[in-house]
Amino acid sequence: MTAVLAQEKRPGPIINGYGAVWDVTHPDYKTRIGTDFKVVFDIMNSPEDPSTLNKSIETAARFMNMHARSGVKPENMKVMLVVHNKASKDILANTGYRKRFGTDNPNAEMIAQLMDAGVQFVFCGQSSLSRNIPIEEAIEGVQLALSAMTALIQAQNDGYRLIKF
Repeated sequence: MTAVLAQEKRPGPIINGYGAVWDVTHPDYKTRIGTDFKVVFDIMNSPEDPSTLNKSIETAARFMNMHARSGVKPENMKVMLVVHNKASKDILANTGYRKRFGTDNPNAEMIAQLMDAGVQFVFCGQSSLSRNIPIEEAIEGVQLALSAMTALIQAQNDGYRLIKF
């Protein structure tokens, strides 16, 4: 049997306005909707234009929306983003973002929705210091780690599967 795609991508049902996906009906490789999906995303890249949404972060919204549309319950999705390197700026609260770039953080609303859905954001302490982005200027709820390497290892030791896009 061949998968059939819907005619257009749609956001939601968990993260609205972000993470649009196509509905795939009748896939041959079935999604195991009753199992836990524990995933950690390694987020290190960011667009050069500070007014542009970080598509790497939006991947987490796509992950959640796609699986929810396929029948996976939100409580079965454990999602973590480890943010470092160039993407460090993308977790700044609007005050710090505006001070640095003259515009609101285009990721702030999406990150708030992801956090409301239970997604963890972990910020690399090494990037925080090397890029002069104190955790106090991050969006509320972002956690500080010793390093991205530490957080990625610990998450995988806890059964999270690494997705690197």
